[in-house]
Amino acid sequence: MRADDRTPEEASRPFRFGFQSNSSDMAEVRRSARAAEEVGFDVFQVGDHVGSQLTPFVALAGAAAATSTIRVGTLVLNNDLRHPVVVAQEAATLDQMSGGRVELGLGAGHSFTEYPAIGLTFDPPAVRKARLAEAVEVLRGLLGGGELSYEGAHYRIAGARSLRPVQERLPLLVGVNGRAALEHAARHADVVALTMLGRTLEDGQHHEMHWEADRLDATMDVVRSAAGERWPRLELHALVQAVVVTDDRPATAQSLGADLATHPDDVLSTPFLCIGTHEEMARHLLDCRARWGINYFTVRDIDGFAPVMELIRRLEGGARRGS
Repeated sequence: MRADDRTPEEASRPFRFGFQSNSSDMAEVRRSARAAEEVGFDVFQVGDHVGSQLTPFVALAGAAAATSTIRVGTLVLNNDLRHPVVVAQEAATLDQMSGGRVELGLGAGHSFTEYPAIGLTFDPPAVRKARLAEAVEVLRGLLGGGELSYEGAHYRIAGARSLRPVQERLPLLVGVNGRAALEHAARHADVVALTMLGRTLEDGQHHEMHWEADRLDATMDVVRSAAGERWPRLELHALVQAVVVTDDRPATAQSLGADLATHPDDVLSTPFLCIGTHEEMARHLLDCRARWGINYFTVRDIDGFAPVMELIRRLEGGARRGS
């Protein structure tokens, strides 16, 4: 869907901004959470990997204790590592502890090198995505309160209950790729986190990039169609893989394109990169929202991105006053 096909409401969903910490030091997590809150980020987020790093719920509890207003969330939990009934308890406990500030992000798991460490089979993508879809349904049922029984191909649950979160509807973010997974996320999640990634590379962490603008156009058509009446309330998310402050945006795109095996035009247009002066980055994200409706961006650079948020909010404030 092109920008001129969108309604004004779809093209101007309120922006939200997240900061993702990859630190394995709790003191640094607390410090960066306070710094992110101070400069105006909306959400503090952590990932989920097996190995020598902080576990996500404990890290987020530390971040929540060190702050007062910023929301805290997972970006994203590997669904294969925890049963959804346990995840519901963890998320609701953290929501109570934080005063209702939790956003729960989930993914199907992609780091195949981590699975042997805990004796898990790394199933084919279709199986992992189907299991994630069932987990989302279980979590939505449990976090809404009451008793849940569920019979699926991957989870069989009889009379489960969970602690209730503070929030009436604790937001679920689902990060997926592929038509069936995206359609399910559009029908059940509060936030669809777009990835546009291909095959996982040999290191188990990095991926092939499929960041062509026309491919993202087609992906958004799938999400919008599947969302139906939910579309106006659905948030769309992108994890910005790099924030590069430069006065020479075209040359930087050329260099990054060579490194990423991606055409420079796609480097410049993709929502998964921010390149240029702070003003150019702000305009870029406004363009991404106008074309694709993406309103929720997460970065890993507080200092480099804080001026971009300030500029966008200034531009948004001026637009609202002039409307």
